[in-house]
Amino acid sequence: MAALELRHLRYLLAVAEHGNFTRAAEELHISQPTLSQQIKQMERTLGVQLLDRTGRTVRLTDAGAVYTDHARRALRDLAAAERAVHDVQDLSRGHLHLAVTPTFTAYLIGPLTAELHTRHPGVSLTLTEMPQDRIEAALLADDLDLGIAFAGTHLPGITATPLFTESLSLVAGAPRAQAMPDPLPARALKDEQLALLSGDFATRGHIDAYFAHHQVAPRITIEANSIQALTEIVQRTPLATVLPDAITHDHRHLTPIPLDPPLPTRTVTLLHRTDAYQSAATHAFTDLTHDLIRTRGYAPPL
Repeated sequence: MAALELRHLRYLLAVAEHGNFTRAAEELHISQPTLSQQIKQMERTLGVQLLDRTGRTVRLTDAGAVYTDHARRALRDLAAAERAVHDVQDLSRGHLHLAVTPTFTAYLIGPLTAELHTRHPGVSLTLTEMPQDRIEAALLADDLDLGIAFAGTHLPGITATPLFTESLSLVAGAPRAQAMPDPLPARALKDEQLALLSGDFATRGHIDAYFAHHQVAPRITIEANSIQALTEIVQRTPLATVLPDAITHDHRHLTPIPLDPPLPTRTVTLLHRTDAYQSAATHAFTDLTHDLIRTRGYAPPL
C-alpha cells in the first residue's frame, strides 16, 4: 500500500469519470500509456482489478466502485486538512466560497461583503449566484463553504440555520401606488399589469403559487431575470412588480402596496454541509451575518 500515492487516486477517478483512458490522460496532462501503466500498477498493488476494459467504454468493477467511493472521500478530507493547516486563526488571510440565490444580491450581499471587508480585509471572497438545488449540490461536493437560500426540504447532509423572515409585497412607482387602495385586495390583481421575475427564480414560483391559491391571473406584461431591470421598469412605467420588502427599503422611488391577504413570508437560511470543516473565515462570516441581520432589523425567523 505504501507504493500508492495521491496521484494514483486522481488517475483512477479521472478514468472512472470519463470512461476512457485517452480523455482522462488529456485532462491529467500525461500520456495515455503512462496513465494505463499507473492504473495497472495500482491494481497490482491492491491485488484486485479496478477497471473493466472489455467494453467500448472503461467501467469500474465492483471492487473499483467501492474503492473510488473511499478515494473521493479521502481526497476531500485531505483538501479539508490542507485548508485547516493554512487557516490563519487571526484571519489575517483566508478565503470563503459563498453562493446565494439571486434575489439576495439585490439587498443582502452588498452589506454582508462590506462588513466582511471592514472586519477582515485579509479574507477574500468568491461569490456565485445559483439556484438553491445547485447550491446544495455544490456544498455536498465541497465546492462551497456556505450558501444563503430558503428553508424547505433540503438534501441529506445539508444543515440549514434560520436567519430571518423575508416578506414580499406588490411594488409600484410612487404615482401608480398612490392610485391603489391600501391594502389592495388580491382579486384586484386581475386588473394590474405586472413585470415579474422569470420562472427560473424561486421567488417567481412563490408568487405564482399565491396567484393560483387566490385564483387571480394578472396580466404579466414583462418577465426579467434581473431585479435591477425590474426596479428600473417599475419606477418609470405604470407597471407593478412583486419584490422582497427589504429591496424597496433601499429604493425611495418604489412604494410597497400591502395585499389582502398578504403574500406568504419565507424563512431565509444559511446552508452548509453537515460534516464540513468550518474554517475560521466561515465562522467569522457566520457571526457577522447574524450581527448584520440584527443591526438592520430584519424580522426574526418564525
